[in-house]
Amino acid sequence: MPTNRTERRATAPFQAHYDDILRRLKQGREAWRNAHHAHVEYGAFGFPARISVERAINMLSAALFPLRLGPPELNPSNEDAWVEATLETALSLLGAQLRLEIGYSYRDSHDDRVALEAEAILARFAEGLPDIRATLDTDVEAAYRGDPAARSVDEVLLCYPCVIAVIHHRIAHALHLLGAPLVARIIAEIAHSRTGIDIHPSATIGGGFFIDHGTGVVIGETAIIGQNVRIYQMVTLGARSFKTDESGALARGGQCHPIVEDDVIIYAGATILGRVTIGQGSIIGGNVWLTHSIPPLSVVQQGHALLRIESGDVDDPALAVGG
Repeated sequence: MPTNRTERRATAPFQAHYDDILRRLKQGREAWRNAHHAHVEYGAFGFPARISVERAINMLSAALFPLRLGPPELNPSNEDAWVEATLETALSLLGAQLRLEIGYSYRDSHDDRVALEAEAILARFAEGLPDIRATLDTDVEAAYRGDPAARSVDEVLLCYPCVIAVIHHRIAHALHLLGAPLVARIIAEIAHSRTGIDIHPSATIGGGFFIDHGTGVVIGETAIIGQNVRIYQMVTLGARSFKTDESGALARGGQCHPIVEDDVIIYAGATILGRVTIGQGSIIGGNVWLTHSIPPLSVVQQGHALLRIESGDVDDPALAVGG
């Protein structure tokens, strides 16, 4: 409501149109729901809320790395109690969002399956948190090893956008595998908005993963990335094309994104499209456009024929673009 005379004068010309505006907005909502077969009564139940998921993911991140991502008053003497309390709250928040997602799929918040499935997903997710932390440790260490500008692993953890993106992805991927793709996708998009790094929660990524700089990186839904892979900004691991059905609509599913094997380096601006395989230990130079598979220990540079690495040393600074 307007709180002063100036605001009342500013809104007065629209007062006569409010009823019509509200009526037309309602018509739009109803038309959308009818077109997508949404149940009218479902509106009272709702679906996962980004603001709640974001709060849960912030708490989970801090619980995984309490002395670096938690509050400043934490120290080794009180971190265990804080982690216990924070994790309990975070899992409770996450569980509520899982119930909403499962209820969304059943269109019935009172279905007994909703609570049982949400509890099962939450329990398996919680059990996997120590493994997620262990994998994230390898990611942080890979970033420290891979960037000579990093002065400590703590600096990497506190400052590098790739760490934010990868923490979110490890959590989102676990939830996706457990049967909560909507909550997982929300987590992925929170990371995307924060870092400019777009990783689909279904993408499989091995340990020791490092994205240097990070802005503009896109990793598609069915991408598979091996161990100890390093990529730079503006890299795309995308689909070359999508199949369509008889009506011309995009067909869902299918394996259409790259496979990147262990120990690969992909430099800035490279685009790799389709279900191609980048062989182990290969180097993809900056701004390369690649739509075919390459064997292990290959070097691909813009405007050059395929080379082979004779020494096995894949860490060639001369190929870095924007590094």
